[in-house]
Amino acid sequence: MRKMITALVACCSLLALDPPSARSASNHTDKLMFHVSPTREGWNAAEYVLSPDAVASAAFGQIWQSPVFDSAGSAPPRLFASPLYLGALDFRSGPLARQTAPVVYAVASTGYAYAVLASGRGDLSAGSVLWRRKLTPRPCQNGEMGNLSTPVIDRKAGRIYVTSCHDNWAWNVHALDLRTGDELPGWPLEISHRTVPANVNRNGATRFEPGQVYLQRGALNLSADGGRLYVAFGPDMQGFLVSVDTRKARLSSAFSSMPRSDMQQGGMWGSSGPAIDAQGRIYITTGASFASALEKRGIPGVFPESDHAWGQSILQFADDRKKGLRLTGTYSPFNYCQTAAADIDIASGGAVVIDIDSHATGTPQLLAQGAGKQGVAYLLNRNRLPGGTTRRHACSTDSETDGSLLAPMQQPELGKRGPVVVFGPYSDSIGMVNSAKSRSTAAHFGAADGGHYLYFSGSSKTGPDFSANIPPSLVRLKIVTRPGQPAYLVRDAEEMTVTLQNPGSPVISSSGRNGGIVWVLDSNVPRSANVYLPETRGAKLYAFDAITLKLIWHSAEALHPSGKYNEPAVVDGMVLVGTDRLQAFGMRQSGTPQFAAVTTTKSAVSAGFALFQARCASCHAQTGTGAPDRQTLKQMEQARVIEAMTSGKMQALAEGLAPAEINEIARYLHTS
Repeated sequence: MRKMITALVACCSLLALDPPSARSASNHTDKLMFHVSPTREGWNAAEYVLSPDAVASAAFGQIWQSPVFDSAGSAPPRLFASPLYLGALDFRSGPLARQTAPVVYAVASTGYAYAVLASGRGDLSAGSVLWRRKLTPRPCQNGEMGNLSTPVIDRKAGRIYVTSCHDNWAWNVHALDLRTGDELPGWPLEISHRTVPANVNRNGATRFEPGQVYLQRGALNLSADGGRLYVAFGPDMQGFLVSVDTRKARLSSAFSSMPRSDMQQGGMWGSSGPAIDAQGRIYITTGASFASALEKRGIPGVFPESDHAWGQSILQFADDRKKGLRLTGTYSPFNYCQTAAADIDIASGGAVVIDIDSHATGTPQLLAQGAGKQGVAYLLNRNRLPGGTTRRHACSTDSETDGSLLAPMQQPELGKRGPVVVFGPYSDSIGMVNSAKSRSTAAHFGAADGGHYLYFSGSSKTGPDFSANIPPSLVRLKIVTRPGQPAYLVRDAEEMTVTLQNPGSPVISSSGRNGGIVWVLDSNVPRSANVYLPETRGAKLYAFDAITLKLIWHSAEALHPSGKYNEPAVVDGMVLVGTDRLQAFGMRQSGTPQFAAVTTTKSAVSAGFALFQARCASCHAQTGTGAPDRQTLKQMEQARVIEAMTSGKMQALAEGLAPAEINEIARYLHTS
C-alpha cells in the first residue's frame, strides 16, 4: 500500500455563494459539472475556508478517503472523470432518511457510479459509500474504459447523467436518481451504430460505424433548461456531437466533424467536452488523426479543400428544438494544415466562455482556448467567429493571418504577431504523445485588481523529440482590455519550480475576487504510461497562489494512482480528488466548525476518533470490505491493535503516525 498523509477529520462550514459557482438551497457549494460551470471557466468564487494562508499551514491535509472502488476483472479502478458534489442533499429514505448531507459523485473506469458521504452523519463516517451502481456488465477494453467522461448533475430534476461503454464500443447514457442511484424510467439511451444512422447527422452522410472505436471522454453538459444533454465523441475517425432530448430520453440530433465516413479527422475527444454560453450557444473543439499522422498522409489527409470538413477547429452551434444542431460559426488556427497533419491537435484543450464588462472592451463576449498539444493559446470574439460555415480558410504559414484576437506586439517564438505561445518550444511538426505540451482546459479568474486572467497547466519541453518536461508547467496569461478596443492575451507570469508530468485542468478557488488558489492534479506519469499497472505511480495534488504563482502546498507523498485529465473539486472547505477512490483534503485542526447539521460530540472531536476516521474508517467502518468492523476491533486488546499498526499488517497504513497517535487510535477503539 502507498504511504498516506497524517490526517485529522474536520468539516468546514461555508457562508454565501457568488457566481460563477452554483448555489444550493442551503448556501453550500454545488459542483454540478466539469470545470465548475457550463461555460467551463473552472472558477469557484465561493470558497471562504481555504485561503492561501490556511492551505499553507500545517493544519491542511487529508481528512478522509473512501474505500477503493470496484475493479472489473483484473482491471483496477481509475478515475478519468472528475468528482462532482452536492453540498446539501435531502434524503427521504434509507439510513439518512429525513436528513440533509453533502454528497460526492464519482464514476470509475471500470463502469461503476458511486455516491459518497462527504461529512459524517451518525454511524456513517465521511467517505462511506451511500450507493453504487454497476452501469455495464461488459465494460469496454476489458474493464479499462467503462467510463471516461465527467457526468453532469441536474439538481432540479434530481438526477445525474452518466455514460458507460459496453460490448463493441456502444455507449449508454444513464439518468440515475441522485439519492438512490436507481436508473430512471426510459433510460439508459444507447448511442451507437444502431442509433446514429446517417440521416440523424446534420453534416453530411457520416454515421457511427459498426466496430469502430468511439471514445466518450468529453465531459457532459446541459442546456440551461435541462432539456438537452450534449455528448461528444472521438478520437481518431470523426468527431460527433450528439444532442439528447432529456424529456423524452431520445436522440435529438447529431453533428459530425467530417461529412463522409472515409474522412479521418476531427475527433471531439478532449476531457472538457462542450461549453455553453449564456445565449445557449454550444462550443466544441475538434482535433486531428493519430493514424493519419503515423501513415504520413500529410496535408491532403487534413482535407483543407473539402466543404464541411471541420477538423482542427472550434465550432459554434445553435440547437433548434425542431431542426437540431446547426453550425453558426467556426475558427481554425492559421496553421491547422501543418499541425493536423502531425497530430498536434487542439482538441486536447477545451473552449472557455468568458464575459467581461462591456465598458472595458469592445469584445466583451469572449472565447478562449489552449494550450493544446502545441502549447498555444487563442482568444476569440465569440459573437464574430472568423471562419465560415462551409469551408475552412486555405492553408497558411503566416501567424499574422490568424483570425483570433492578436496582441499588437510580435510574439518572441514566432518573430511576428500571432497567437500566444504558452509552453515552448514552438513547433508545427513535433507534438503528439509524450511530446504534446498540454491536454488541459484553461481556468479563468477575475482578480481583485480588476484584471481577468487565464491559467494553463502543461509543460514546456526539451530534447530532440520534446519528450522531456521542464518548467514552466503553470503559466498565467492576462486578458488585456481597453474601452472600445478588442481584447487580447499577453503572457503575465509563470511558475518555475514545479515540473508536471501529465496534468489535468487547473481549477481556481477564491473568496469572491480575493484569496485565489490554483489547484492542479497531476497524474504524475507520462501520457504513454499504462495507468492500470500495479506499480503505477500515484497522482500528486498541487496548490499555487493565484496572484504570485508561488507553490503553497503539495501532497508530499504521492496519492493513489489515478486516471488522466481529471481535476479536483474544491467545495465547502474540501478538495475532493479522484484516484482509485475518493480522497478529501481540508483543515485538520481540532475545533474546526462542522457542517450545521452535524452534532459535535465528545468522541467526534477526540484525537483517536479523528485519526481512526482518516486512516481506518474507509475499510473498518464499511460493510463488504472484508475488514473487521469496529465492534470486532473493540474486542481486541489495545496491545494487539498497536502491534498490528507498528509491526503487523497495518504498518503501511500507519506510516507517519507518532507512537502517541497509534496509542490514541487503540484507546478509541477500546472505549468507543
